[in-house]
Amino acid sequence: MRFVQVIDCKTERFEDLNRLMDRWAEQTRGTRTATHSLVGKDRSDGSHYVEIVEFPSYEDAMANSGLPETERIFQEMVALCDGMPTFTDLDVVRDEQLNQAQACRFFHEIAVGGHLDAIDEVFAADYTDHHIARTERTVVGSGRLRAHVARWRAAFDFTFDLDRQICGGDDVVTLWTWTGTHKGEFLGIAPTGRQCVTTGTTIFRFEDGRIKEGWWHEDLMGLMRELGALGGSAAPA
Repeated sequence: MRFVQVIDCKTERFEDLNRLMDRWAEQTRGTRTATHSLVGKDRSDGSHYVEIVEFPSYEDAMANSGLPETERIFQEMVALCDGMPTFTDLDVVRDEQLNQAQACRFFHEIAVGGHLDAIDEVFAADYTDHHIARTERTVVGSGRLRAHVARWRAAFDFTFDLDRQICGGDDVVTLWTWTGTHKGEFLGIAPTGRQCVTTGTTIFRFEDGRIKEGWWHEDLMGLMRELGALGGSAAPA
């Protein structure tokens, strides 16, 4: 079970404390067991800071505390604080990635489900879309995205399998597999009735809870081959 330690302290010397944490990170490189650290500053009290440190397990946290570098840094940290820091130990019982859930809404609810009105809930009005395969590689506006999704839905009946998602900061990276049956005109190709499979990666950047920017990379050439538009083998009709 993942484990989180919350460290609460007051200090007027945060820059010194920050440098101390950088030194600890350098000294414990390759031996520390912490996987994520976040420091927050109290908006109503500029001397009040809270650090949240995540570990794979309680046992890993105890091993991290036992490092000689950790003990030395802790003593220096106490000297920089106004009083003794407090520690709260937490077992993680729920972890909901809200940006990840929003990203999933695009693939399942909007693209596959056809609920295009949800675009205004999921995407910023000035959403910027980057696509290496398009002639116009960058388009702006959720309305343009709506039209793009509508064209794909008119050309194919399709599903998305989300093979893997990675969340970091404001970004959600999705590796996906798309499976579609060609039912309508697509890039000048008349309907073939073929079932096609292609893979790709999408990066969504979030801002204020909505998708602000997206980057798309997929095997469009492979899709064109399966539709018989390029040389090589094609899927049977």
